[in-house]
Amino acid sequence: MSPESRVFSAALVFGCIGLAGCAGQHSNEQAVQQASADFQIVKEDSNVLRIAPKDVIRAGESLARADRLSSYWGSGADVAHYAYLSQRYSEIAREHTQQVLNEEHAAKLELERQRLQLALREAKLLSVQQQGQWLEEQIISLATTETDRGLVMTLGDVLFDTGEADLKNSANRTVLKLVQFLQLNPKRVVRIEGYTDSTGGKEDNLKLSRDRAQAVANVLIDLGVDDKRIQVEGYGDQYPVDVNATERGRAQNRRVEIVFSDEKGQLGAAR
Repeated sequence: MSPESRVFSAALVFGCIGLAGCAGQHSNEQAVQQASADFQIVKEDSNVLRIAPKDVIRAGESLARADRLSSYWGSGADVAHYAYLSQRYSEIAREHTQQVLNEEHAAKLELERQRLQLALREAKLLSVQQQGQWLEEQIISLATTETDRGLVMTLGDVLFDTGEADLKNSANRTVLKLVQFLQLNPKRVVRIEGYTDSTGGKEDNLKLSRDRAQAVANVLIDLGVDDKRIQVEGYGDQYPVDVNATERGRAQNRRVEIVFSDEKGQLGAAR
């Protein structure tokens, strides 16, 4: 090979090396610029600074190293490495922030759901309380007698056929109110007392009075009232509320009385 050829070949080699170096330097500059742009974004995001400050700091430190190394010839690999680290830390900061924001949003939604459920329960409870108050007023309006035994509601003789213990259909509305009242007031108990007029023998009257009281109790139990909340008594022709000498008086004496406990479940003394 001639001296001229050797000189040309050497120049060509050095030219290629120079082009490769320029290409590598340009690539590193782009990497640093991209890392710088990514870092600027996370640095200005208040949520990222709040949630992932350490990752932002690491991204900034890596970018600073890449900037310093980019001014030295032959350190392109280090520049690329730290530029990559800076970008990666910025990406991690964004991902961590998004995850935490999603969790915070989900927690907020859950808190709102619980608040709404509580509001619904309170509204339902208020409705139940209002309904209970209305039913109590209804029961009180039907229970016309306040005695030392407690509040007493009287189911008159018209609710039974003569000599029979089965409730007529006309009793259903009154009994249903009684069931609803007891369901809304689970601590209250009742004593159901049966009475007859003086017609018939003592034993027959006693049995009829108890059977009528038990018939009312059975309806309450069938409709869901716990039998432990119900006492049954039959008094026959004792304790009349009117004279037995007239039909009207006898009709008044043929009755079933519901004695209510107080709100704590305490019943007054039986007769």
